[in-house]
Order: sequence, then C-alpha cells, then structure tokens
Amino acid sequence: MTPGDAPYELQRLSSGARLIATPMRERRSAAVAFMFGVGSRYEVGATAGLSHFIEHVVFKGGGRFPTARAVSEAIESVGGSINASTDKEATIFDAKVPAEHMRLACEVLAGMVFAPVLDPAEVAKERQVVIEELRMSLDNPQDHIGTLFDEVMYPDQPLGWDIAGTEETVRSFDVDACREHLARHYRPGRLVVSMAGAIEPGQAREVVEQSVGRLGEEAAEGPAPAIEVAGSALRFVNKRNEQANIILGGYACSYLAPRRFALDLLNVVLGEGMSSRLFQELREERALAYDVHSFTAKLRDSGCLGIYIGCEPRRAIEAVKVAVEELARLGDRPVEAEELGRAKEYAKGRLLLHLEGTGAVSQFLGQQELLAGEVLLAGDVIAALEAVTAEELRATAEEVCRHGLRGAVIGPFSKPERFESALARAS
Repeated sequence: MTPGDAPYELQRLSSGARLIATPMRERRSAAVAFMFGVGSRYEVGATAGLSHFIEHVVFKGGGRFPTARAVSEAIESVGGSINASTDKEATIFDAKVPAEHMRLACEVLAGMVFAPVLDPAEVAKERQVVIEELRMSLDNPQDHIGTLFDEVMYPDQPLGWDIAGTEETVRSFDVDACREHLARHYRPGRLVVSMAGAIEPGQAREVVEQSVGRLGEEAAEGPAPAIEVAGSALRFVNKRNEQANIILGGYACSYLAPRRFALDLLNVVLGEGMSSRLFQELREERALAYDVHSFTAKLRDSGCLGIYIGCEPRRAIEAVKVAVEELARLGDRPVEAEELGRAKEYAKGRLLLHLEGTGAVSQFLGQQELLAGEVLLAGDVIAALEAVTAEELRATAEEVCRHGLRGAVIGPFSKPERFESALARAS
C-alpha cells in the first residue's frame, strides 16, 4: 500500500445517504464532513447565490444548538474547529475535533443542516453580512478577477456567475427561500458523510445514523450543462490600480476524463511552484511579474486551465505574450523526460504531504465519492500520474490552445485590443 493510503469503508445508510469511514488509528483527531451535491450551478437567475447564503445562515443555529454562539462554543470548547464552503457543485460543512468528541461534531453539523433554526431576524442580519462579503470581493482585484474569468469562460449561465450571487438576489432571500432550497436539494442521494481519524467504521455508522435527520423528498433536477464558447474573448475592467490583475486560459477536460492526470501534470510543468516554466521565465528571467502561476478548475462536464499574472501595468502586454508563448510551446513539442519526471515527483509528493491530515483525507475521499462516484486512493492517483506520457501532456496543452484562449483583465487600461491580440497568438 502506498504511504498515505488509508483503507476506508463505504456504507449506504438507511436514509440512502453514503458514509465513508476512514480509520487512521495513529491520529488523535476525527474529521467529519457533511457533503451535499449541490452548488451554484444548480441555481437560476433569481436564486443565484442561494446555496452560499444557506451555508451562512445554518451557522445561526440548529438542533440543540439554537444560536450561532452555541454552535461555535460546542466545537471550540473541546479545542475543535468548524467551517463550511460552497462551490459550483458542492456545499460542505466540516468539523475537526479530538477523536473522543466525534459524536459531538456529528450532532452539531447535523443540527445545523437538518434542523436549522432559520430565525427571520437572523436571516435578515446575515443578508447584510453576505452583501459586505460581495463588496469586499469587488474591492479586491485578486478576488474579482477570478469571477470575471468565470464569466468569460461560461457566459450567461450559472457556471459563470459569482458563487455568492449579487446584491439584488441576496436581498431577496428569506426563510421560505431557504427552506425550499433545503427541501429540494438536501437529499439522500446527494449526501456523503466522510469521516477520518481515530474512529471505527461501526461506531461511525451508529453515530451518523443517529445524527442524519429528515432529508428532502421532492424530485430534484440536475444542473444545466456547461456551454463552452468557441474563439477568444476578453472581460475588461478599466480600474486605476497600481498592479494589473490578469487571468487567461482555455477549456480543458472534466474531472471524469481519464486525461485529467495529464492536465494535472501540464499544470505542474507550466505554472505550479517556483521551478515551473512560468515562474522561471516571467519572474526569474524577465522580472515581469511578482505573482504568476497556473491552475486547473475541473467540473463534471467541463474544465479549464488558467494562468494568473499580477504585474506592473506597463509590462502587462509583454507578460501576457510570454505566458501565452510558454503554453503554446508546451503544445508544440513534448517535454523532455527529465522535466516530466520532476513534475511527476512534485505532484506525487504534494499529494502525499497533503494527505497527512485527517481533514484532508476526509475531504479527498468524500468529494470523490460525492462528485465522481468513484474513490481513488493516493496509490491509484500516483499510478495514473506515472502512466502519463510526454505526448499526452503535449496533446493536452495543444487542445487547450486549439479552442482559443479567453481572458479577464483588471487594470488602468483603456483599450482591450492589444490583450485580445496577445491571446490569439496561442491558436
């Protein structure tokens, strides 16, 4: 067994939900995550941001912990932590506690999501909190640029909307909207409870069976399919900042595609880490940018490879040209065996180091089951990475470029034409 692999048990609960229990008996903690297969791509225009809003309001109390203070004190009084996140396809509530308090963590999380108080006064207060979160993101170009890039990759569809919605939609959310969303989407088939740490699978099942409450019974529709748009495009915001913030990229494979491992290694070679091509060329050799890196964003039916650049505005066009050239070069000819070997070792090492924590293991296994319906252990992923060839990596880069690069720019610029021209150089 590969170091970092922890044998898990996958069980179907009486409610129809799934439980992944991963004993890591040498640890002293237990990580618990309630994962629901619903996120912002399941919304329509009037409900944009509702999944994220519910993630906020359930922290106001539920079950025998009827206030926000009661929720936080219950977990923090034993030294634990509690958090939540909303993405395009999943909403996750998680807690990490000393292992002897696993039952408490389950009870707190279950109370929040299955028996939320949803007091109208508290819901109204949280609306303003979320609106301030939206405004803070708009004021921060490094946050805002990510939203703009989503818009240009998936225009006029939920995948291109801000996960938190808009001020207009958030102001419309009330208790009835929250309860309807919970009943429609928090369903047995969309719930995975993932636990990892100093636990026993039998005990974990007993605790979770007692904690999981009534789930929605309505027929729940799936999300609208991703619509990929051909050709280059640009979202452009003229803003007098000291630094230009830029993301450029193109469509890539989904997290269900076998070639996703080639995409991951392409990302490593291109722009992950200080030894990557982008970092070495744009920062070390040419001093064009302080922050430059690449990333992937995979969905069930789409995906993208992106490049972020933070640079002095006068050097922005040159930085974009160099970044595009580096990506195009990877699509033109295969990487050398030595560079591919380093990328594989980097990806393998990062994965193993990441999976040292119980929370990371819980998330790693649970999200695979939730979104893909298939769980790969670290050893399986490593074997898949090892099998990637230089030609597969080249073909993946060529495919990203062939569909046309798209981009988003925030900075003191009045004319987008030069950026559009730079993006077109990859095709």
